[in-house]
Amino acid sequence: MTQQQATDGMGKMELGIKRTADILFAMVGMVVLSPVMLAVAMSIRLQQNGPIFFRQVRIGKGGKPFVIFKFRTLSSEAENEGPQLIAQGDELTSTRLERFLRGHHLDELPQLWNVLRGDMSLVGPRPERKYYIDKIMKQDARYSLIYLMQPGLTSEATLYNGYTDTMEKMLRRLDMDISYLEHRSLWLDTKIIIKTALSIVTGRKF
Repeated sequence: MTQQQATDGMGKMELGIKRTADILFAMVGMVVLSPVMLAVAMSIRLQQNGPIFFRQVRIGKGGKPFVIFKFRTLSSEAENEGPQLIAQGDELTSTRLERFLRGHHLDELPQLWNVLRGDMSLVGPRPERKYYIDKIMKQDARYSLIYLMQPGLTSEATLYNGYTDTMEKMLRRLDMDISYLEHRSLWLDTKIIIKTALSIVTGRKF
């Protein structure tokens, strides 16, 4: 299937509403959650040296690179070891704070800024590094369909497939992301956001 053959479940009007909702949610979220983000930033500063935020280049809609933001939960040494599929859980999160942040996905909160800027959406395929996109494309050229969508803070694939620590999981996530493209709607996005919020509150891993 090529980009020309792909069917998008959302029309122009729904996409416009989706973008408006992204902006409003990101603005409200950054205000309401600012005490939480400030507390997280101060805790990171007290427990480790180095920058509070982790920045990394990811690939977005249309294959355009952008800088994604997270609260730092890895040591600089771990990040400098080169490309990895994911941080290997507790092996690289050395403190209780870091494990808590990752377990409840609070390290992702700075990506509300990415949503506000238009780099990302609330719901969409998780953005990947070019290093891994190249590897996935060798296995399944349909990854080019992902470029039709804004990457998201959360997705159905992330909820049910979790972090992608193997190529098998990456390809399974790709299938789910393409299914999302074909069937996405404002109602589906709403359900994904609710499920994500419940998972964060309960600390369920995904």
